[in-house]
Amino acid sequence: MVWVLYKVVSLNYVKTNTMKLLLRIFITAILVMVIAHFMNGVTLQDGIETSLIVAIVLGLLNFFVKPILVLFTLPVTVFTFGLFLLVINALIIMLCDHFVDGFHVDTFWTALFFSVILSLSQSLVYKLTEDKK
Repeated sequence: MVWVLYKVVSLNYVKTNTMKLLLRIFITAILVMVIAHFMNGVTLQDGIETSLIVAIVLGLLNFFVKPILVLFTLPVTVFTFGLFLLVINALIIMLCDHFVDGFHVDTFWTALFFSVILSLSQSLVYKLTEDKK
């Protein structure tokens, strides 16, 4: 799958920002499905439809809610050398659990682990599929 995404990007099929955004949402949806399949404590019902909704809601929460949380918790984040951002990411996952039917995360620690795995895998896949100019 990563090879196909690499070929699509390297062949310059993805030229507009809208297409890049849609590709990132699709990649996130696939990663959410894979992580939920292998991770205990994360339930994803209805397959690709729910994972696409989760990817969109996570993107919206990261765009609108996360900056506010980071701003309000800036002293704690600085004091913990940025490690509190992991807690914020877990809270974003739990908010997504609240808003999306068919997506459930059992505990805070599961959400924390899920967010770390999702962030690392997104970074890896995005790095592999980035446009090299």
